[in-house]
Amino acid sequence: MGQGRLPARCLLLLLLGGLGGRGTPRGPWEEEQGPVAEGAAWGRARYEAVKKQLGAVGALSKQYWRYLACKVWQEGCKGEEEEEEESSPGPGWSLPLVGQEYLEILSAWYCSFGKCCKTGDCRIVNNVTGLEADLNGQLHGQHLAKEVVIRAVQGFLQRPQPRKALVLSFHGWSGTGKNFVARMLASHLYRDGVKSECVRVFISLFHFPHHKYMDSYKAQLTKQISETVQLCKQSLFIFDEAEKLHFGLLDAIKPFMARNDNKGQVDYRRSIFLFLSNIGGNTINEVALDFWRAGRAREEISMEFLEQRLRLELLEPADNGYARSHLLEENLIDFFVPFLPLEYHHVKLCARDAFLARGLPYTEAALDEVARTMVFVPKEEKLFSAQGCKSVPQRINYFLP
Repeated sequence: MGQGRLPARCLLLLLLGGLGGRGTPRGPWEEEQGPVAEGAAWGRARYEAVKKQLGAVGALSKQYWRYLACKVWQEGCKGEEEEEEESSPGPGWSLPLVGQEYLEILSAWYCSFGKCCKTGDCRIVNNVTGLEADLNGQLHGQHLAKEVVIRAVQGFLQRPQPRKALVLSFHGWSGTGKNFVARMLASHLYRDGVKSECVRVFISLFHFPHHKYMDSYKAQLTKQISETVQLCKQSLFIFDEAEKLHFGLLDAIKPFMARNDNKGQVDYRRSIFLFLSNIGGNTINEVALDFWRAGRAREEISMEFLEQRLRLELLEPADNGYARSHLLEENLIDFFVPFLPLEYHHVKLCARDAFLARGLPYTEAALDEVARTMVFVPKEEKLFSAQGCKSVPQRINYFLP
């Protein structure tokens, strides 16, 4: 049964349910109580009354369908509503008779097919306000990542017709928050988060481990992207360990991220691609360390200062898929998102969040104990956590009573 049609039995049940409500016109049998006419006259009266009532049911059915369609699709309904007012059915057959609760139940049933929400698809929520609040409250030490992600995503979602898919490339050491932000994006853009059928996560060494099968991987990957976008217009694709992706795979998916008019084809321009990579981490850390040694706050590090250095490192290694693919030279990556190394007080904040997430009490002493179990580098300064906050949630188990 197609999504655009309601089962006839549903409408019939609604109509039958409404016939017993307040304001229901009297049926032909009720109208003829009292002295009963005999013979053909009585039969003719019954026939005319039934005919009249069936006509009213038909009129209500059409009116209800138009009203429900307007509620669901909300397109081209203004004119129809004006017509409804001019030629509304007789007393007792208006929509309130059916009952708002019936309309809500049936609309909710239709909503389950993903066609009736503000975004046009109930699977997509696009809660940018919630995303910004969670980034500010839960992502520590990453002023650049917060700023770039919010600006990029918000600007992209506000465009009615983007020229191309949004492509973000996250860079930094392990444990600095790249996966955390990617999953946070999924949870605020989609009702079911990373489990949504609109979201696909690929891990390089898990999904594409053998170079000898690269042709097969290309075919499978392009097919999955195409099928996902056909299923969900605003799709999210996350590529973890992107530096380990074969350059051939990156070039294979390049057409999905490039500018095109998509006439007569699947439209990929509302898709979002995230690439998560450890490449660039050394450059980012060197900049952060130089600022610290100069007595400057890490919040003074700007994107303009960091991005050019980051691009240069991405182009250096010969075995780096980024360097050998055409993503950089064709400017298909819209934003490079740097994740700075985390310091001692950031690790303490991560420990606090881990305690709170499990509903456990904590003390400053407990947070210090967790932070002290981490390894800090460089050897002389011991400034940055070598693992970021990656193992913090597991480490608090050692400090529980």
